[in-house]
Amino acid sequence: MRCIRLSVLTDETTSPERQREADNIAAAALGIDFGKGDDLREAVDLDVSASKVGPFDRPQLGMWLSLPHTFDALVFWRFDRAIRSMADMHELAKWAREHRKVLAFAEGVGGGRLIFDFRNPMDPMAELQMLMLAFAAQVESQNIKERVTGAQAAMRTMALRWRGGGAPPYGYMPARMPKKHGGAGWTLVADPEAVEVIERIIALLLDGKTPHAVAQILNAEKVPTPREHWAALKRRLKHGNDTDETADTETAGAMKKRPAQWRSTTIVKMLKRESLLGWKMHQSAPVRDEQGNPVMATETPVLAREEFDQIGALLTPEPGTKRAPQRKDSTSLLLRVIHCSGCRGRMYYNAHNEKYGCGSYKDGSYCPAPVTIRADWVNEYVTEQFLKDAGPVQITRVREVPGYDPEPELNATLVEYEAHMEEKAEHAVSKALMAVWNKRAKALRARITELEGREKTETRRIATPTGRTYADDWNDADTAGKRAMLVDAGARLEVKRGTKGGWRTLNLRRVEFTITGDLVPAIEELATIAAEVEHENNPEHAPAPGARVRLQQDTVTTAA
Repeated sequence: MRCIRLSVLTDETTSPERQREADNIAAAALGIDFGKGDDLREAVDLDVSASKVGPFDRPQLGMWLSLPHTFDALVFWRFDRAIRSMADMHELAKWAREHRKVLAFAEGVGGGRLIFDFRNPMDPMAELQMLMLAFAAQVESQNIKERVTGAQAAMRTMALRWRGGGAPPYGYMPARMPKKHGGAGWTLVADPEAVEVIERIIALLLDGKTPHAVAQILNAEKVPTPREHWAALKRRLKHGNDTDETADTETAGAMKKRPAQWRSTTIVKMLKRESLLGWKMHQSAPVRDEQGNPVMATETPVLAREEFDQIGALLTPEPGTKRAPQRKDSTSLLLRVIHCSGCRGRMYYNAHNEKYGCGSYKDGSYCPAPVTIRADWVNEYVTEQFLKDAGPVQITRVREVPGYDPEPELNATLVEYEAHMEEKAEHAVSKALMAVWNKRAKALRARITELEGREKTETRRIATPTGRTYADDWNDADTAGKRAMLVDAGARLEVKRGTKGGWRTLNLRRVEFTITGDLVPAIEELATIAAEVEHENNPEHAPAPGARVRLQQDTVTTAA
């Protein structure tokens, strides 16, 4: 049986094709037949580490080892494709002796072929030789691990240097280090496709969508998750943009799983990671230089500090606040607008009788004078009053320019410092460890002092005219859009109980419509201009000298 293993799918030096070719050459020399088509005997385990996963626990090799009667020999490319520890080799040799199998390695020590024949259970030499080689393999694995760990620790503190060997933070992709920074190794640059998704997620959140709703939108549109996006990006980086993703059958088979789904927790964690600021992270904490400043992994961060803090505040509501549930009612124009005068509570639409009714019956609360009223009457009335008051007002789009507040980063750094202080006792056992601890403590204190000295700048709002009026938008909107306009404008309709005989038409004494909020100054200004125009056209109706128009403070009211 032909055995293939790969720790990293993008490792070209130990690719499945190279291993398969070497195994075929060795099998031909030894008279071993792997079979063909449906009878092919081959175990392909990709993205599987021999140091972490033993032969019997690997997906395909483990399955074949449980069926020893279906083959006579195992052929590996090299020793490290089979095992990385003496314990694993002991178990494999024990299995081979019990089932009388041959273990062959196409390229052994010095490049020669190695054959271990366990068909004679009385010959201990094969097992002894394997254990000796296993010891060497284990020592080599440990040395490699230490070298890699040391190299990664050194690169971690190098500004702009990406260590490689795994998926970069979502929003970034690896690229060759620019020559102006030495040109050695790799760095991170913004990934246009991922950045586009991140910007869309932020826009949806700023538009009032919940993380759960955003996840549903992304899943419905089949937007690749961060893990799926990285898998596709790896293939493009390795083979080029024009590569058929199904050409690499081993990779395709390894990645053939149930499509991953966006989740609200994925979105929240992604947007709260400081990697979006371009910071290097290690064990969920920022990597810092000797001055306590975060070490940058890229020259092109996805978000500025102000934007990052704005999104963080959006995802962390003030204590005690609760987001109002989003209703899918598409037929009720006045949902969250119409209220009962008896209990001041909301009224709800009843599609059965086409009326709005007091909501006290829904939550079991008491209303001394519950109200019901025909929906068509109040819908028409509110439409008329809203367009009369706000219809001529020019619409401006307000864009917020984020300010800067050092407090969020200061608080996070203080938490990091407190956690570091708790580790002091663990480092006190060694002078060398204590020196490392003191170095980081000094850096954190320096960063805290710097942040305390920074000034806070407030968020600015820039209003840009759109050339449209509220009447234009109202006429183009559906029921849900019109309802959103009313709610955003602070519109409120309060309804009193009807009088006897008032069933033919709306009694205007029953209703009071008001608008509060940002629209009020524009409506008042429009009313003043209208009064001045009327005065110029009809001077005989001008008010007495010194008379003033009285407007409700912060409220425009139309009552009858």
